[in-house]
Amino acid sequence: MYQTERVLRRGLRVRYPAAGGRIVLRTELDWDRDVEPVSVSDDGTCFTFALEARRPFLRFKPCLRRGAELHWAAGHDMLLMMTHEGGRDVYPGFFTPASGAFAPLLEIDSAILGRCHKVRVYLPSGYDENTLQRHPVLYMQDGKNLFFPEESFGGREWQVDESLALLDGMNALDELLVVGIHSGDRMLDYTKPGYEPYGRSVVEELKPEIDRRFRVRSGRDDTGLMGSSLGGVVSFYMAWQWPEVFGNAACLSSTFSHKDDLVERVLSEPRRPCKFYLDSGWPGDNFETTLAMALALSHAGYEYGRDFLHLAFPLAGHDEGAWAERLHVPLQLFYGRLGTAARSD
Repeated sequence: MYQTERVLRRGLRVRYPAAGGRIVLRTELDWDRDVEPVSVSDDGTCFTFALEARRPFLRFKPCLRRGAELHWAAGHDMLLMMTHEGGRDVYPGFFTPASGAFAPLLEIDSAILGRCHKVRVYLPSGYDENTLQRHPVLYMQDGKNLFFPEESFGGREWQVDESLALLDGMNALDELLVVGIHSGDRMLDYTKPGYEPYGRSVVEELKPEIDRRFRVRSGRDDTGLMGSSLGGVVSFYMAWQWPEVFGNAACLSSTFSHKDDLVERVLSEPRRPCKFYLDSGWPGDNFETTLAMALALSHAGYEYGRDFLHLAFPLAGHDEGAWAERLHVPLQLFYGRLGTAARSD
């Protein structure tokens, strides 16, 4: 194990409604020894620890003590980046599975569209148990293709929940809530001019309902979009049209310039304070149109690697299997713990 020359110190806050119990830590320095908190909030829900180590990161597990019982947090060991400044908040669960769950399929009426939005919401692990945590939200298009092969086009799905579970096990990701929006007439809703009322309905009708029904962080920095093909087009459009609502958009294999004017808008309109992820396969899979959008963003002043990222995957196809394989890239870009440490910690 790599050792640092000096002792690194960092604070950790474990937030949990302990209900008569108390939170202690076990760490890789000695998995058999309790580390006691240095302070506890008056309401007994926030336990603060002062940790030190001669290594850039420290593996640990919150544990709940109730009398003689010791309950370890569900899931993999957690990871504390000792080189980051400031404290970090963690929200463990002890009595629920380490994997996430799904809310019942929702139908939310839209007066703008004259129909309802059908949405499936993925809830991160421990959502029902630890009620203190609020989560960032990712709105994904083509919601039937995200989670279950029996619902998806051609029986192949994005494996969103499986990817999130793997990234959580890697300590790579801030846990997030995913809203999969089932498509109606995608050729209408995902292209101009139909994407204008569709986007307005998501912003004015769907998002307020999600904010009301679920424990989410509703600000623009915690609200993102993702889609593929025409779903990538409408995701880009919505971020460009409502930058005060959405802070990022991941657009995979997007069919730019088919029935939209987004490249022209990027070149002629003021720059938006959003971050964009663009990708495609190569040589097909909308490679040229995606490259055109990437060049437009660069010309408009977006900085590669900071404001946008453009990648091409040789020989990748235009299908759910290909998008599932690289889904982890935009997830880590926008919600990865290293990238968001300064904000989330």
